[in-house]
Amino acid sequence: MNTEVVQPVVSNFIKSLRDVGYTFEVAVADVLDNSITAKASNIQISCMPNPKTVFTLLDDGVGMSNSELIDAMRLSTNDPDSQRDGADLGKFGLGLKTASFSQCKDLTVLSKKNGTISIKQWDLEYISRENEWLLITPDIKKYEGIPLFEELMNQESGTLVVWQGIDTFQESDIPSKVDVLRDHLSLVFHCFLEGVAPGKSALSISVNGQQLEPFNPFNPKHIATQQLVPEKIKFQGSEIVVQPFILPHHSKLSQQEYDKYATKDGYTKSQGFYLYRANRLLVHGTWWGMHRTNDAHKLVRIKIDIPNNQDYAWGIDIKKSIANPISVIKKDLKRIIQQVTVKGSRPYTGRGKKIEDKTTTRFWELVSDNGDIHFSINRKHPLIKDLESELSDENQSLLNVILMGLESYLPLDAIVAQLNSNPLKVKQETLINENDIKALVENWRSKGISEMFIKELLKTEVYKNKEAYFEDGK
Repeated sequence: MNTEVVQPVVSNFIKSLRDVGYTFEVAVADVLDNSITAKASNIQISCMPNPKTVFTLLDDGVGMSNSELIDAMRLSTNDPDSQRDGADLGKFGLGLKTASFSQCKDLTVLSKKNGTISIKQWDLEYISRENEWLLITPDIKKYEGIPLFEELMNQESGTLVVWQGIDTFQESDIPSKVDVLRDHLSLVFHCFLEGVAPGKSALSISVNGQQLEPFNPFNPKHIATQQLVPEKIKFQGSEIVVQPFILPHHSKLSQQEYDKYATKDGYTKSQGFYLYRANRLLVHGTWWGMHRTNDAHKLVRIKIDIPNNQDYAWGIDIKKSIANPISVIKKDLKRIIQQVTVKGSRPYTGRGKKIEDKTTTRFWELVSDNGDIHFSINRKHPLIKDLESELSDENQSLLNVILMGLESYLPLDAIVAQLNSNPLKVKQETLINENDIKALVENWRSKGISEMFIKELLKTEVYKNKEAYFEDGK
């Protein structure tokens, strides 16, 4: 068999390598994974013009020797099929490099171990010119003014990642990029920030000097959050833990808390599965095509915990931001979806059933007609019947036309839109003034209102639980 060595055109390969599809915040999270694997307790991030935009990430992990750093800078360091430590958040040995290259042309890593500093650099422009993967050992003195450099020098051990030559955003974009980064890291690493990861104390992460607070998307500490019984699925010698949550109805939350747990995507888009691997959130807000996104299920969020030896079964990509489980796992997940969404819709369907409550005479009725449903004004409501009794036949017909118009042009789309986007601002019941109620009662009493009519009024929405208004002298 005849063979030839055909080297790739390195400059073209680099362009492809840089175009993997990372966003800034996803790239930073991928780099931060290495710090957690290195057993860091404190991680500091700096992103600011210096005078050009420079990004640095410093941890206080175990650090690397010179030979270990060279190996860490190598592309595809790890065999993705090899067995890893249970807390290892990596897989391919590409994360540090591909994440960094997606954002910058110059990646430098400084690491301190046993009192010795090692430094290595990938300069993509230099590699392209030389058409060789030549790892540089730069002069460490050139980095003395870099943010967090002095902090590394004062630590016993740790690693400093430096991005220079950032070309994916401008200096003016830094404030918004940093805001998005804070939100992303607070969510993705909330288990570590909370200190709930097994065998680990709470992780500290700061961005430009601001300490991050964990954002747990399940709001588990709220008294109205329903934390359903977790289920363990056995899969090829290991366990998948599925924990469903039903978030509180908006009536149980303040406006601030409602907005917080809606996230920037809103409740409807945030429903579904939240996939964690070794306590690190990978993918969230998806049903993986097994269930249709539904406003009635927007409070349902299902946490899935998997160990780091199941990547092949979940289709996890290099960026750790895309996944899709295999069909045998989906079978169990579909069953869980059916069980949870029935309970998850109750905060809404339960409230919808109130309109059919026979103990209350309501203005609106839910009517079923040959499989179709529509909302109808209750013509037997005592207030409407009383009004009709005062009207001529002609005006009674006019009233009926008005009521039919209200029914036909009920702005359902606008109502649903407002309930989805601003539910806490929809205060329809407050439009009825108590003084107006009292005035109506006095008017009916002066007209010799019958006890039968009073009894009927007390069953209506307007007067329900307002019996005091019907007492003499009120």
